[in-house]
Amino acid sequence: MAHVAESKKKVVKEFCDLINSYPVIGVVDMENLPTAQLQKMRGQLRGKVVIRMTKRRFMNIVLDKVKDNKKGIEEMKKYLIGMPALLFTKDDPFKLAKTLKRSMSTAPAKQGQVAPKDIIVSAGPTPFSPGPVISELASAGIKTAIENGKIVVKSDAVVVKKGNKVSAAIAGILVRLGVEPMNVGLNLTAVYDNGTIFTRDVLNIDEEEFIKKIKIAYNSAIGLAIELSFLTKETTEMMIAKAFREAKSLALSQNIMADGVKEEIMAKANKEMLALKSKLNFPDAPKEEVKTEETQDKQN
Repeated sequence: MAHVAESKKKVVKEFCDLINSYPVIGVVDMENLPTAQLQKMRGQLRGKVVIRMTKRRFMNIVLDKVKDNKKGIEEMKKYLIGMPALLFTKDDPFKLAKTLKRSMSTAPAKQGQVAPKDIIVSAGPTPFSPGPVISELASAGIKTAIENGKIVVKSDAVVVKKGNKVSAAIAGILVRLGVEPMNVGLNLTAVYDNGTIFTRDVLNIDEEEFIKKIKIAYNSAIGLAIELSFLTKETTEMMIAKAFREAKSLALSQNIMADGVKEEIMAKANKEMLALKSKLNFPDAPKEEVKTEETQDKQN
């Protein structure tokens, strides 16, 4: 039987204890994350998230050891990619993802990195004077002109498509232009929470779009409830108002006298009377003379 060093046993025990102590376990890929950035993020996350790294082989052993206590956690092995580390927290997975996203920062693109999105050089002035750099920019598909003795980018240009690798030439141009298209930080790949594994695409929620969808769903539910005459706390007042409008409309169409419509019915009748009078060309009724005291004296 092979001898296992005490240091390795200690690492495995530490990770097992952490997994058994925390309800939420995340996996992050720290590849291409500078040490300075990692230290900064550790400081930002202190008190909320515990970060631990070790060899992937040890992580696999740990996940196998705790699978009896944490149902399905061994499935997290497939998310140990790149330079993996484990996170331990008591926050829910979506709050954890939001915290990590907020702590990310921009960085220059390096040769060989894959563009996470289209990398765009925006139109506008540059610090460059006319020279060989014009042909370098042109080779990257960037249209330029000279204005006030400086090179100006005439229109937005996509220099690297999403999913493509950044070449050495493009990386150099982006650095000189001050464009930092990469997001560096703890790249969350999956989170385990009480038997459920949430992957990166599920956790990466656009909050504005999510809230918009909730509002649409709410309004649709209210509309359906009113259409079905389904009384709830939210629909009661609206349904009473709807019933009043419908009753009023019926009363007006059938000339039913009621307190809520009598003035409108009288106005409607007067309007119809005037229309009929005009159509039949009836003369206006003679105005009755109003006798004053002076008129009565003259008559006498």
